[in-house]
Amino acid sequence: ADRFPRNVVIQVSNIASAVAQGLIAALVITDLANLGLLIGLSAVHGVVSAISFPAMASIMPSLVPRAELQRANALMSLARSALVILGPTVSALLVVGVGPGWALAVDASTWLLSAVLLGFVVLPQRAPKEQETSTLTELREGWTYFRRTTWLWVVVLGFGALNAIHMGAWFTIGPARAKETIGEQGWGLVLSAEAVGLLVMTLVMLRVPLQRPLLFGMFGISLLGVPILLLGAQPHLAILMVATFVAGAGTEVFAMGWNLAMQEHVPDEMLSRAYSYDALGSFVAIPIGQIAFGPLAAAYGFTDVLVVSGVAYVVICLL
Repeated sequence: ADRFPRNVVIQVSNIASAVAQGLIAALVITDLANLGLLIGLSAVHGVVSAISFPAMASIMPSLVPRAELQRANALMSLARSALVILGPTVSALLVVGVGPGWALAVDASTWLLSAVLLGFVVLPQRAPKEQETSTLTELREGWTYFRRTTWLWVVVLGFGALNAIHMGAWFTIGPARAKETIGEQGWGLVLSAEAVGLLVMTLVMLRVPLQRPLLFGMFGISLLGVPILLLGAQPHLAILMVATFVAGAGTEVFAMGWNLAMQEHVPDEMLSRAYSYDALGSFVAIPIGQIAFGPLAAAYGFTDVLVVSGVAYVVICLL
């Protein structure tokens, strides 16, 4: 995404996602789907999503003036949040109404529509490079920039641990803990409260400028540790809903702060590579958290593991 026009990179990725999802839909509709084919096509979808992510994340400074970056990011977040709330309902209606295969076909068509809409996005021409370099050389340049930018690698290193804790404690053993305490419906309400908090803070971010994006962002994301701790120590539905509402608001503060820090301070020609190394470092330990927390809960119990995880999450953020 630093070598080619970012809108074209996203378009190609979206078309590839449409093809992958379309093939999955066709296999389900024709009853030819099997686990191996679904895994293979899902892997393709994951790869092209990874290609489009740094292009999408770094396209904003090319589209709006620097002074408008916060409002532009807030509008993008508002659209995402609204669709996260509406999407599951629409999906369920499609699955019930026309069946899972055709619901997947509708999903594939949305990727195609996105590629068409991106055809109307015009980006300013980049200055030509003084000399052509290989992809590997540019990856090394990106790595050098990443490791020399202290605020960048420190936050990414922290999120390597934070994401492992969040995915392991909240999303892996959290539902099991919720089932035996607040129930499945209660768990749904808790997750919905988080989404609403995120949406409300997005509206606030349209109006209130974020002057210290990383400082307030890390304070905001630390609030995600509180529901984890409460789920372990005191799983009361009303208290958990308040905690996840506040945590959702804090998550949006971090997301906004991180995008502003990246888009305002990383050079445009390096921005997609910086986002790529950010994603790699932030996501690399997620599978470890997903695998490890089940055995940890079995060995030490839900309460101890969740309480320690919640405290550790807050401490890492504050550090």
